[in-house]
Amino acid sequence: MDTEFFKELERFTLFVKKRVSTAYSGGRKSLRLGHGISPVGYREYRKGDDFKLVDWKVYGRTEKLYIREHEEERSLVVHILLDGSASMGYSGKFAYAGRLAAGFAYLATMENEKYAVSLFCNKFYPGEPKRGRRNLFSSIEELDKTMPRGGTSLKNVADQFESQVKTTSLVVVLSDLLEETQEVLSSIFRLSGHELIVIQVLASEEVVLGFGGDVKFVDLETGLPLVTRVTEGERSDYLRRMKEHNDSIRAACSQVGADYFLFRTDQPIFEAFSEMLTRAVIWKT
Repeated sequence: MDTEFFKELERFTLFVKKRVSTAYSGGRKSLRLGHGISPVGYREYRKGDDFKLVDWKVYGRTEKLYIREHEEERSLVVHILLDGSASMGYSGKFAYAGRLAAGFAYLATMENEKYAVSLFCNKFYPGEPKRGRRNLFSSIEELDKTMPRGGTSLKNVADQFESQVKTTSLVVVLSDLLEETQEVLSSIFRLSGHELIVIQVLASEEVVLGFGGDVKFVDLETGLPLVTRVTEGERSDYLRRMKEHNDSIRAACSQVGADYFLFRTDQPIFEAFSEMLTRAVIWKT
């Protein structure tokens, strides 16, 4: 990662701090389930919530399960799950996703929060949540050394993550999400007990299918070749199926209250961060 990136990132982070400090008074607070300092409202019961927190009086009036949320001070652990499979090696996707991962790590470091960057492909390679700049530099060094390889099973990764991480965290998933749609949706539902941000990173050619005529494609994860002729009809079919896939992911994220973003690798990195910080709840306040 070039030094100019970190200079820009530092200025951008200062802007984020300004937004937080002017929008809210006092220390950063989180919405946490349980007996906190003061009640702030209700939300519908979600699978995985503690059944003891159901407000039965509200249930008696509405016949729906609601739990009361409380506001209290707490630290936040940020888990950044970065796809390191072979498909991410295409057209700079891993490098772009890695810079986004470094950005989230930097934000966590500036807030003195614990964070971990965990790589995954078929397996989940968990990082250890730590604080501080030393951890940031170590994470960046590891990202720079990583060569994308292997296949992807986001569902297996979500299962492994949930079996290892028991506390509610901010989870940021960075991947091209080019798996079977149901596998991706299953992983989103599996991780929905956390504050979840799903970021899809695609090359511009993958978004618009920027090829024509006779083309040989090679699956980077299996090595299998495919020789075909890309016609306008095939392009239209590809774009339709890609839209259906991405729309399903977007709908699943909306259903579970997660934030979903799609970025092309030719989009300036700070435009991506600006969009996320405009729409997503990065720090739960």
